[in-house]
Amino acid sequence: MSDDEVQEEKELDLSSPDVVTKYKSAAEIVNKALQLVISECKPKAKIVDLCEKGDSFIREQAGNMYKNVKEKNVKKKIERGVAFPTCISVNNTVCHFSPLGSDESVLEENDVVKIDMGCHIDGFIAVVAHTHVLQEGPVTGRAADVIAAANTAQKVALRLVRPGKKDVTEAIQKVAAAYDCKIVEGVLSHQLKQFVIDGNKVVLSVASPDVRVDDAEFEENEIYAIDIVTSTGEGKPRMLDERQTTIYKRAVDKNYHLKMKSSRFIFSEISQKFPIMPFSAREASSAWLVECVNHDLLQPYPVLHEKPGDLVAHIKFTVLLMPNGSDRVTSHPLQELQPNKTVDDDPEIKAWLALGTKTKKKGGGKKKKNKKADAKDEPEAMDTTGADATPAQE
Repeated sequence: MSDDEVQEEKELDLSSPDVVTKYKSAAEIVNKALQLVISECKPKAKIVDLCEKGDSFIREQAGNMYKNVKEKNVKKKIERGVAFPTCISVNNTVCHFSPLGSDESVLEENDVVKIDMGCHIDGFIAVVAHTHVLQEGPVTGRAADVIAAANTAQKVALRLVRPGKKDVTEAIQKVAAAYDCKIVEGVLSHQLKQFVIDGNKVVLSVASPDVRVDDAEFEENEIYAIDIVTSTGEGKPRMLDERQTTIYKRAVDKNYHLKMKSSRFIFSEISQKFPIMPFSAREASSAWLVECVNHDLLQPYPVLHEKPGDLVAHIKFTVLLMPNGSDRVTSHPLQELQPNKTVDDDPEIKAWLALGTKTKKKGGGKKKKNKKADAKDEPEAMDTTGADATPAQE
């Protein structure tokens, strides 16, 4: 590798201020898109309309950024837009429900609604998922338990995902169990890189003999999408109907000469419009995707379900492992929760929650006169008694 290539590789991580800015710009857009979709989540709202509003907002906002970038006096095209299509998964549906335009599914009062979406600027990706209940007033009962389990688990994960550490799986499972819930199997938290939404370094949500991943430590200047999914059921979801699958990602390492002319045309269109990022079949002619999927040219994201009557909560955030500590850049405040269960009596969970997310500065030196500046460098305060009922994520 040449010196120029080494320099280019180095500049693509968080040591480059421009890279940090692009991650945070994508995060700001996806946070606003999430807020928009939540505001539209009302009884009888069509799910496909909500998904399209989320995607349209992200495309519009991202499209307004980096429009006139020049490199050596030559105009440079900066790719930007949807990094993961908006999904609205309700109640016992775990993930990836982003229906076609003909689907008539609507939200109903008291639905537990999971919203999942992503944005990228120049391939630097920010993703977020949030759980919202369609009701007025505090969320109670098992809905509160399952959301509080996801919320407390993500707080613990934020504090344990730090350079030099490598295992958060057992911790988040212990948190879920405290609320009499399960962490859903098969969910992976991935490292993010430029144009890579599912990097090779991953965090298992549940250890399983069927899923093996390399044992790797978190490192400074890395970026992760931390994905927490909890269930009041068994936490072993399954696909019920293959026809519900509408989200795909091009498998860039696969090649096959498609037999059908229509399939070749669609795959060529996909390769041009969605060369790397996942996309919705609403953006392509879904009827001709079958041959592409059958020959592994497209990776499907199936819609998974727990059993009827189970409730599922989903919280996902993007975290930058900065030199001064962990910086979570995507999130949204939760409704007030009044769960039946608590973690107040578990000293290990309370100890995890008491950890700071910022790195303490080494050495003496003079203190800054600006108290606000000082406060930014202090470990994040944590009210361990309110981990269950706090109305906002940290």
